[in-house]
Amino acid sequence: QVQVVESGGGLVQPGGSLRLSCAASGSIASINAMGWYRQAPGKERELVATIIDGGSTEYADLAKGRFTISRDNAKNTAYLQIDSLKPEDTANYYCNVRARAPLAYRFIEYWGQGTQVTVSS
Repeated sequence: QVQVVESGGGLVQPGGSLRLSCAASGSIASINAMGWYRQAPGKERELVATIIDGGSTEYADLAKGRFTISRDNAKNTAYLQIDSLKPEDTANYYCNVRARAPLAYRFIEYWGQGTQVTVSS
């Protein structure tokens, strides 16, 4: 089994910055992708950014310019740096990990419980 734990959320003023962390642990042979999603109250969950094995990144249009995804492969951890935060960035931010267990053939997606980001003055 794989556990995914997000951290780093909180209350921040508009214009501030946050760095979210996503740590994957458990029975992991390899991870081929890690991604951040967010869900605001009353809205559907939406993709923010992904980083795949090898370091290639993809960003949703909402994330271009202020969001930076990175990954520490040795720690099975992904990060999301968010700068110039806006009230509309308020949401629960979830991490998605595509991991393969030892001796397993398929990659499976795992989700964390999320970390709340609130942008307000």
